[in-house]
Amino acid sequence: MAWICVANPNNTLLCFAKIGCDSEEEKQIFPLCFSFFSRLALLCFAKIGCVSEEEKQIFPLCFSFFSRLALSLPLLRNNSAKKTYMTQTDTKVEFEQALAACRELFARKLHDYGVAWRVMRPSTMTDQLYIKVARIRSLQTKGCAMVDEGVVPEFTAIVNYSIVALIQLERGAALTEDMDADEALALYDEQAERALELMLRKNHDYDEAWRLMRVSSLADLILMKVFRTKRIEELEGQTWVSEGVAANYMDMLNYAVFALIKLTIEREDENTL
Repeated sequence: MAWICVANPNNTLLCFAKIGCDSEEEKQIFPLCFSFFSRLALLCFAKIGCVSEEEKQIFPLCFSFFSRLALSLPLLRNNSAKKTYMTQTDTKVEFEQALAACRELFARKLHDYGVAWRVMRPSTMTDQLYIKVARIRSLQTKGCAMVDEGVVPEFTAIVNYSIVALIQLERGAALTEDMDADEALALYDEQAERALELMLRKNHDYDEAWRLMRVSSLADLILMKVFRTKRIEELEGQTWVSEGVAANYMDMLNYAVFALIKLTIEREDENTL
């Protein structure tokens, strides 16, 4: 790849454009191309002569090279806009796919265990979330695991525990299993939809910033949210500026989904190597 510089009469750089040289011959003559067309730009449409025999010989290649540059600039702008749009669209699709995988596991556990989680108070859910993110941090720090499960199941559990915690906040803990699997799944879907809507609003404002984050940073953010939630619980909700427990659960949920998306992308990249 070569970097094309466009200069004004005072040799002040006006812009940089990235373009690929198709042949070795073009790569070799690039410096001469720049010199030749800088003078051409200065004289605009006036008749000019080639200063050296070398420039006369490379003129056809110069013309071909810079013609492609001129033609490529609108395409580069269009592709950039298309990429931005597709990235935002892809985020929604990836988020929904990650949530669907979490929901499938949740439905299977409903079959095996029923809604036994209905007896758990929100503070207990907070502790469960702590256990999961603490294991993630441990695995990331130590670099190995005695139980070969990895961090994907833990992030999946954080998504599902966060949704259960949100349900428990709204419905309150029960003394018995007071709903069937269908109602539980309906409540799950309601919270998942809220999480998606919140993510889309924040993603619009933050402009896909999460894609540049490390998975370890997402784990740290979840751990921080757990500690914040525990503090709010200790204060019995009497806070001055906090958004409350529900907002923290929702953030944990979304951070975990982002981590699952990034881990999926990393796995796909490894498979293509």
